[in-house]
Amino acid sequence: MYFDELDINDDLLDALDIMNFVECTPIQERAIPLVLEGRDILASAQTGTGKTAAYLLPVLELLSRGGSPENKVNALVLVPTRELAQQVDQLLAGFAYYQDTTWIAIYGGNDGVAFAQQQRALEQGGDIAIATPGRLLSLLRHCKVDLSKVDFLILDEADRMLDIGFYDDIMEIISYLPKERQTLMFSATFPTDVEKLARQVLRNPAEVKIAVSKLAEGITQSVYILHEEQKLALVMDVFAKQERGKGIIFASSKEKVRDLYHALRRSGLKVAQIHSDLENAERTQTLLNFKNNKIQLLVATDVVSRGIDIDDIEFVVNYDVPAQPEDYVHRIGRTARAGARGEGITFVTPKDKPRLDKIEKLLEKSIQRGKLPEEVAKLAPEIDESTLVVEEKKKRKFYKHRGVRGKNSPSKQQKYKSNKKNQ
Repeated sequence: MYFDELDINDDLLDALDIMNFVECTPIQERAIPLVLEGRDILASAQTGTGKTAAYLLPVLELLSRGGSPENKVNALVLVPTRELAQQVDQLLAGFAYYQDTTWIAIYGGNDGVAFAQQQRALEQGGDIAIATPGRLLSLLRHCKVDLSKVDFLILDEADRMLDIGFYDDIMEIISYLPKERQTLMFSATFPTDVEKLARQVLRNPAEVKIAVSKLAEGITQSVYILHEEQKLALVMDVFAKQERGKGIIFASSKEKVRDLYHALRRSGLKVAQIHSDLENAERTQTLLNFKNNKIQLLVATDVVSRGIDIDDIEFVVNYDVPAQPEDYVHRIGRTARAGARGEGITFVTPKDKPRLDKIEKLLEKSIQRGKLPEEVAKLAPEIDESTLVVEEKKKRKFYKHRGVRGKNSPSKQQKYKSNKKNQ
């Protein structure tokens, strides 16, 4: 389906033409007409499928038809990170170029001047507010912000927001909204908390499901089975012996990101780091430098696995295997965009083998194993992958017999706090 076949106005079509948006992606083709009909939406779509346009375009169309009160927030978009808020803000600037639409992006990590500007913008009202839950909730609690006229609520990457620990924040924000509204929820995965949230906030939703396990055909995937102490040496070998373009290395914590960043910088690479400890201005400038090729390599936590839109990333390295198989898809999906080719490399230690099994189950195929370079292989005993399965089964049987599972595991709240802290 082409965009000019949709029931949207000429101003939007002119903006899409300038932005070279011609043909709808599957999520756009299925979701946009349903939103225009006034339906609540529960959509399954991974990053890179065009889901942002799938909700912004119909909301802009509906707002353009009039009937919404002036000087009030009419649409609220909640996103998990400031990077994604900035990305939505930039896309909205393009889509609404010919429309008389106002909006404000609200996120933390900036100074008191920015907080005051966001406060004034919300109090004066605007058609669309794009916000991270934490900063918006702070404004709602301490300022005179009226969200009682919101007609559209969009929850973008709901699973990511709940994984970070925003469930209670989201529910508190929703308490400020009118019950009569149209709600759109987009999530790559549907764990228990997402299903619970959907039951609470959606009314008879139309479901749109786009496969999350499908990666771009241009991605070459490989896995290296190794010990933790071999990882840094393998990274160095990869860059020492091969010509590499622009890439991202994902690590599990900000501490690992910092250590890896310093090690790669000492080797002479044009590298930068991104994690939650950095100020917003620094993170924004780093992403801009990366996009403009001033930086070759970005070392990051999952804070950017769904929050950047850069087409010329040639490779992704999973220094640590992601905890959820869907996050593997999001990480690797940063490369081979817009029909290009790319490479995804994953380091797997013995304790990470169960995570790899889940990833391969999701992908419905085995990922090619890479052979460790001779100098890297010398650093630790060789691993026989076939024995890892046997050992893992023994371990599970032992813990099940001892009744350990569940009793001493961290609570969900502890996990949420850990995720916030580490990224």
